[in-house]
Amino acid sequence: MTMPFSNRPRTLGTVLLAVIAAVWIVGLGALAVRATAAQESTPGVVGTPTGTSGCAPDAQATPADGQTAYTIVSEQSAARYRAQEELANQGAAEAVGETQAIIGTILFDAEGNPQSCSRFDVDLRTLQSDEARRDNYLYSNTLETERFPLATFVLTGVEGLDGPLADGEETTFTLVGELTMHGVTNLVTWNVTATLDDDTLSGNAATTFNMTDYDIEEPVVGPVLSVNEIIQLEVDLTASRTE
Repeated sequence: MTMPFSNRPRTLGTVLLAVIAAVWIVGLGALAVRATAAQESTPGVVGTPTGTSGCAPDAQATPADGQTAYTIVSEQSAARYRAQEELANQGAAEAVGETQAIIGTILFDAEGNPQSCSRFDVDLRTLQSDEARRDNYLYSNTLETERFPLATFVLTGVEGLDGPLADGEETTFTLVGELTMHGVTNLVTWNVTATLDDDTLSGNAATTFNMTDYDIEEPVVGPVLSVNEIIQLEVDLTASRTE
């Protein structure tokens, strides 16, 4: 990666995130995947990539000639997970962990079409919930964030977007790409709502995954009796145009 994270405590970590999207928009350049709104995919893991994305590994997206880049503003963005737990002497509860340690770049061509290789990275070591014991357990065991500190999403396609994002208008579509965490990469779709307003891109994205999709073991510890295997990921993003 070319953009270092700021120093943050590594006392937490949890079922991902991540990662996440700042980068949610994309197509394969002029070959961007397009579809009507009726063809939008259900958000979640849809398969295993059959090949590489063709994007440079371990590096932030770099604009080519004629492209425009929007860089994620970390302090105005956030990534979080939501997990449904069953707690002793309490019953059903929702665990929510969040971090602002998210960086990335979104690319557009000269006509305003989203481009492939847009991406974002989330530092899972900085995820925080309302319970330090949960965070520490996920950091050391479930997510093993010492070994797998990042969640990375690389865009490869977009569905339900008929053309470039209209300036000042909120647009809903589905993004497609490769989400890597805990040493596993899956092809994932996200439901996205985004607005491009002059030099600022903002929006949110949501998806789900099954813990087994990423070889993640159910974190049962202390008062936690069980955790629903389906985890929801959410990302709120603000990105600024890079000159």
